Amino acid sequence: MAYRFSAPIIAVAALGLAMSAGAQSASRGNQGATKEQQGTAPGGPALLDGWGRPVVNALKPGEKPGPAPRHDISGVWEPARGPGDGIQANGPRDMPYDGKPQHDPPYSPLGLETLKSHKALFGYAAVLESLSNDPRNKCDPVGFPRADFYQVRHTQIMQDEYKVVILYEFEKRWRVIWTDGRELPKEVPQPRYYGYSVGKWVDDSTLVVNTIGTEVSEKVWLDETGRPASDAMHVEERFHRVDRNTLELSVTIDDPKMYTKPWVALNKFPMRLQAPDYDVVEMMCIPSEEEQYYKDYGDQASGVESKQSK
Repeated sequence: MAYRFSAPIIAVAALGLAMSAGAQSASRGNQGATKEQQGTAPGGPALLDGWGRPVVNALKPGEKPGPAPRHDISGVWEPARGPGDGIQANGPRDMPYDGKPQHDPPYSPLGLETLKSHKALFGYAAVLESLSNDPRNKCDPVGFPRADFYQVRHTQIMQDEYKVVILYEFEKRWRVIWTDGRELPKEVPQPRYYGYSVGKWVDDSTLVVNTIGTEVSEKVWLDETGRPASDAMHVEERFHRVDRNTLELSVTIDDPKMYTKPWVALNKFPMRLQAPDYDVVEMMCIPSEEEQYYKDYGDQASGVESKQSK
């Protein structure tokens, strides 16, 4: 099933269909799981994974998390405070674009000018749907670090002795973090939507990842509210595994073209480990569905014809 999230009407309809399917399918699969182990939506049916199987908690009833394994952040993770905590439509959770001065990053003159040129669907300066110039409205990749700041849902992390691979549920994208001792490239071969990433373990449970070489601001926005990013951006992520079942993500932005100093966008965002047999739901942006949405809803609601429907 494909989902798109700049279209509130379709998103709500998809959610309703998923909940209905959950009510009909909750009896299938994972028959050995107890009611305490099966995840349930508050006041609703059992939550299902991508195979339509009821979600099972990684911990058994009454079990406490064990210690974090050494140099290991692998597993399937979801926002610990609930699935909606990672959507972050109004910007990174710790720095939302809400009009409060304390949540404004330290923009440079170019950064502020670029921000004003971005017509976002969410945030303090949101516009109507058909007036937006967000690249993702055409199903372009959201890129990095926006992948950390928007639609953070179930995230699968796999690793070996050379690399860590992160599989994002939203858009079904993936990126590689090299942990084989290489340094960041002194000269970027060519910009990439998800940049070039290297990671180093600074202690037994903390992986520090540095990323450069992302696409320019016309192709990649920093977040859903249109905050800018440039080809000079350097992003630091800290993945700290608190215990076996808890992972915290912190993200710092350093972009001398768009901001006058580094700033923290996410601070210890908590993720919870899922059962090892959890199958991540497919969530993809489909250009034909995007175009149809604007024809049926977006343009009518906005009162203008969007580029997508021309």
